Amino acid sequence: MDLKTLKTLQAIVRHGSFNQAAEELSYAQSTVTMQIQRLEADLGVQLLERGKKVRLTEAGRLFYEQSLDLVNRMERLQSHLLEMKNGEAGKVRLGVTEPSASSRLPRLLMAFMKKYPQIEVSLDIASTPALASSLKQGELDFALCSAPEAGEELYFQPLFQEKFVMLLPEDHPLAAGDGGIGLAELEGHRLLITASACPYRKKLERVLKDNGTVSIQAMEIGSMTALRHYVASGFGIALVPQTVLDPMPAGTITKELQGVSIDMLMGLLSRTGPLSPASAKLYENLRQSLERISAPA
Repeated sequence: MDLKTLKTLQAIVRHGSFNQAAEELSYAQSTVTMQIQRLEADLGVQLLERGKKVRLTEAGRLFYEQSLDLVNRMERLQSHLLEMKNGEAGKVRLGVTEPSASSRLPRLLMAFMKKYPQIEVSLDIASTPALASSLKQGELDFALCSAPEAGEELYFQPLFQEKFVMLLPEDHPLAAGDGGIGLAELEGHRLLITASACPYRKKLERVLKDNGTVSIQAMEIGSMTALRHYVASGFGIALVPQTVLDPMPAGTITKELQGVSIDMLMGLLSRTGPLSPASAKLYENLRQSLERISAPA
């Protein structure tokens, strides 16, 4: 018993004729006859009473009525499997770091899911090291994050630089003047920093150490996106991604950090093997969208 045979039976019932069913399905009449004979043999019952007009037997009526729902379900299943094969349906497990999770991704992801409503996307928001670990364990399909540590057996597709600026309260001593701020000027001021596992913090600490700027009072704030609110409340100053400053927190200003760059290279991180069709579709969509955003005007 297969889907084609069930559709043949339904066509015979609609027309009351083997000949007309064969015409509708573009089959030879012998093919239609053979399909029904094989179906009846498999089931061990007679389904049709042959005559001038073909009619269902009692067993045939029961089988026919049940076959209607079965054919509909099988057709929906085939359609869904085809959509999955073409990358138009399926599930994608996406990892992402802040601030991309809050600033860039929502709009891009909404546009993608409107275009491909049958693709289900789940998000894991974490640090780059945590996302890299999840990728290697097969818990994620790919991630939008900073470049991983050297030696990771993963593929990183660089896409854009996450620009950082110094955010200060308007009344902070370093807020005066029109120029930027040098590392040496940070001495004696409280610097708000992210958690120890954050790649941005590790880069900042390396830059400070390499430049001999070590006597800075630091206060750890576990969330990258929360830094701006603590600056606005007067806790200190912080290097924050420029993308999170829209809108600017009330009572704050920004300045460039002079002499060094804390900008972070961001991109898509994945295992070296092929992605599922749905994952590949989202990967390529994000790659193109993020490249357009980062391209110079």
